[in-house]
Amino acid sequence: MESNAVLLESKSSPINLLNEMHQLRLLGHLCDVTVSVEYQGVRAEFVAHKAVLAATSKFFKEVFLNEKGMDGPRTNVFLNEVQVADFASFLEFVYTAKVEVEEDRVQRMLEIAEKLKCLDLSETCFQLKKQMLESVLLELQNFSESQNSEEESVTQPSILLESKAAAVAEADQAGCPLDPPDSPGDRPSNGMSPEMPATKSKEK
Repeated sequence: MESNAVLLESKSSPINLLNEMHQLRLLGHLCDVTVSVEYQGVRAEFVAHKAVLAATSKFFKEVFLNEKGMDGPRTNVFLNEVQVADFASFLEFVYTAKVEVEEDRVQRMLEIAEKLKCLDLSETCFQLKKQMLESVLLELQNFSESQNSEEESVTQPSILLESKAAAVAEADQAGCPLDPPDSPGDRPSNGMSPEMPATKSKEK
């Protein structure tokens, strides 16, 4: 009787593998490639593992698969027009799947990702740039709304004051009070109009 197949899968293995490869690179163990980076007179050398670079970068994959013979125990690759700090960040990303950079370097990291054909880094930079843009747009929207609400709160009372002042001025020009007398003391007590007593006295 055949038993059913079961899947043995480790969630931590990929992370552990990356961490171990990163430690080996930092210690210089089993490294088989040296990448020399030079930009505007600044030069540095980085040791790494071909397998990691080839797996994460199509540029390095093409270089390693097309090499005809090794220069020695280690292959040498020369990169120009790439800043030393940017390549160091690139290496950290491909070995750890994360790297911390300043906001103004995100565009440069995207450029190096495209130059070295590293899809994971390209997508990560695109996502981060999108989030940064959305954050800026949200701040601008909030600022605009707060400005509009402040302007409305300032203009509304002034409009009311202006309209009231205009009404008072018109009433003064016409020579009549703004509000008609409604109190009982302002009206004649006998209910007749003010002209009536004068006409009666003439008749007498």
